[in-house]
Formats: sequence, C-alpha cells, structure tokens
Amino acid sequence: MRHQIALVLLVAGVAVLLLAGLALLRLPAPYLRLHALSPASSLGAPLIALALAVETGPGRGAAKLLVIGALLAVGGTVTTMAIGRTTLRREEADRT
Repeated sequence: MRHQIALVLLVAGVAVLLLAGLALLRLPAPYLRLHALSPASSLGAPLIALALAVETGPGRGAAKLLVIGALLAVGGTVTTMAIGRTTLRREEADRT
C-alpha cells in the first residue's frame, strides 16, 4: 500500500514539473513564465520529496526527506518573489 501512495505522489509531482516546464516554453512574458514556474518549485519538488519519504518508510531518512521537501516549498516561494522583484526593478530602471 505504501508503494502505491508513493507512486501516486511521484506521478503528481512529475506532472506538475512537466506542466511547468511546458508552460515555461510556451509563455512569452517574464511574469507569465515566473507565474508558471512557481508551482514547480512550491508544489512539484515537495511532492516528489514526500513520495520518496513515503517510500523510504518511517525513520531518519524519511524525516530528512520531509525537511528537504519543506525547505523546497518555502525556498521556492521566496525565490519566486526575489526574481519577480528583480525583474520589476530592472524594468523600472530601463524606463528611465
């Protein structure tokens, strides 16, 4: 049963990453691309880390994977905000 749950989580995480990659190739504007990549870093990678933790089973390995997933979820959001602010500042500097 644990293997099936891990497989579902893994497929969901990979699907999010693939859709975000496809959106990155398809969308023309920087803010649209940034918006499309945000779920990849805040949802796709943590889902994969959760799938690996479920497959590993209880123990230190699973705890480490859960910490990594949490850091990826928080770090992805912070990175998206930083890139957005930098892009906005660069656009404002180009206008003047």
